[in-house]
Amino acid sequence: MKIKIITVLIILFSSVAYAQTKLADKFFDNFGYVKAIELYEKVVEKGKADAHVLTRLGDAYYNNSNSEKAAYWYEKALDKYANIEAEYIYKYIQSLRSIGNYEQADVWFKKLLKAQQGDSRLKGYDPDEVGVFDNLTSKNEDLVVTIENLPFNSENSDFGSFIQDSTLYFASARIPSKKVYSWNKEPFLDIFQVDVKTDKETDSLSYGEPSQIVAEEINTDYHEASVAITKDGKTMYFTRDNINKRNRLQYDDEGTTHLQIYKATLTGKEWANVVELPFNDKVFSTGHPILSPDDKTLYFVSDRDGGIGQTDIYSVAINSDGSYGEPENLGDKINTEGREMFPFIAKDSTFYFSSDGHLNLGLLDIFKSNILKEDTPSEPENMGAPFNSGYDDFAYYVDNQTRKGYFSSNRPEGKGSDDIYGFNVTQCAQQITGIATEHRTEIILANVTVQLIDETGKIIEEVVTTDDGAYTFEVECNKTYSILGTKPDYKEDLKKITTDRENEKIHQVDLILKPLILDSQIIINPIFFDYDKATIRTDAQYELENIVDVLRKHPEMTIKIESHTDSRGRDKYNLKLSDRRAKSTREYIISRGIEASRIESARGFGETRLLNECGNGAKCSEDEHQVNRRSYFYIVQKEE
Repeated sequence: MKIKIITVLIILFSSVAYAQTKLADKFFDNFGYVKAIELYEKVVEKGKADAHVLTRLGDAYYNNSNSEKAAYWYEKALDKYANIEAEYIYKYIQSLRSIGNYEQADVWFKKLLKAQQGDSRLKGYDPDEVGVFDNLTSKNEDLVVTIENLPFNSENSDFGSFIQDSTLYFASARIPSKKVYSWNKEPFLDIFQVDVKTDKETDSLSYGEPSQIVAEEINTDYHEASVAITKDGKTMYFTRDNINKRNRLQYDDEGTTHLQIYKATLTGKEWANVVELPFNDKVFSTGHPILSPDDKTLYFVSDRDGGIGQTDIYSVAINSDGSYGEPENLGDKINTEGREMFPFIAKDSTFYFSSDGHLNLGLLDIFKSNILKEDTPSEPENMGAPFNSGYDDFAYYVDNQTRKGYFSSNRPEGKGSDDIYGFNVTQCAQQITGIATEHRTEIILANVTVQLIDETGKIIEEVVTTDDGAYTFEVECNKTYSILGTKPDYKEDLKKITTDRENEKIHQVDLILKPLILDSQIIINPIFFDYDKATIRTDAQYELENIVDVLRKHPEMTIKIESHTDSRGRDKYNLKLSDRRAKSTREYIISRGIEASRIESARGFGETRLLNECGNGAKCSEDEHQVNRRSYFYIVQKEE
């Protein structure tokens, strides 16, 4: 007999735990994380928590930005179960990093890397990704990228940008009296400079008139381009054709002249003392110099022997005595069998370059890499449109603090063969705003808690409506959000909205909350029962939680429950069935911690109080019968 009783108790507790899990799931799916946590933790207390409950607890805390609790429950799940999905491991890693436990996060990151090799979050770039070209063309659609063809561009080639002390240096073939370069039938390139002014009120840039660089020794009859200047402004590196002291081109044994890097120093206001760098050679080209943020390393492009591709990017140490180390190839994380050129390093050490060897939209594309910031760098990232096009896009320069910069391109809408484009990057942003009102009276509701929830279910922001019932959220473009409005003694209102790509657009999303207390009743949605059953279903439990919430908010309130049926079936049977359902409803409310004395009565009335003419034998629709299947929750005593 004892064994039977124990078995029954085990089944009973398992059933209760299962029901609570289902109810918790219902709240979780509707972003009710606090309630879901309460219910899930009840299941844990009963010793019935499985992987689903533990990971859902982790998710509920994770979505509420409680990283410490999230990490605790994810760890519980991972310690107890071997086959936890990779997604939870990733969230566990994120939670560990959030609380500063980087060592443990790295342990799990390595495990996840082995188990989840195709995860783009781990690899950063997946060449097998479906629709990769579509991704490149639409990559920056969540940003507002303003591009300007600069006013000083000429009808010939203008490219390359370097800013030093509000002066922009660039290369141009705009001098018509110069010798013509046979490659493109344009004059040879010279280095020019132009003043840049910033309007502080409008945060806009304006440019003066370009002029050749102030230096008698820099520009020659042949090519000069690609400037890099040290932070103190006293040393310049630039590219030039290989010429001798008599200003004549020098050729290799096959009759080709190559590019070389030169250095100049600032003497007064003029660049002078031009010297050739020691790692140049007349049998290969060396050019496109750029400095590291600390000025201790020079990066450049070369087609010298021993490289990986047609042109590779190299680095060379600049020693304290002014000498140079041995050039080193940056390796296959940057260089390919194609062309890598025009390197640039931002102040935050992000490495930018152009390439036609990495996956691109056509010809040279601009890429960025973390090779200087990470011991194990990820694959270079294509910058995507509008920085890149189907044409040559190169010579990228950016101030990562202002997000303003320049790039060069030969895209067809330009003024010359190559043009310099200025750009300004801001985040595409929109507003979601609305007014909270009461459903029946349309009165404005203050003190409504409004949550902004993203597509993953994470609560991004929470505000409370003001006296005018208003709320406002700043949101990203091209995202889907849920707006959840809650207020004590009101039924929540949940709205969904998807933003588009129109910058500064305002979306009006009003919230309409139904009062739970109306006159002497607590009003909720109809409670449904299975046919011929009095068991409280999960969807009924979900609605009854509104009753629980009201009673918790008003500890002195007492109620009585009435349950009614439609006219179908025998009268006596309907009376008994409605009474069982009323009492099941009462028992559920009591099980949620409400004292039994606060429910004065729970009584069924069967079909004795129909609301329409659908009595015995009447031909009525299902909707008409549904009107009569209802429960009432009358308030017997309110708070004083």
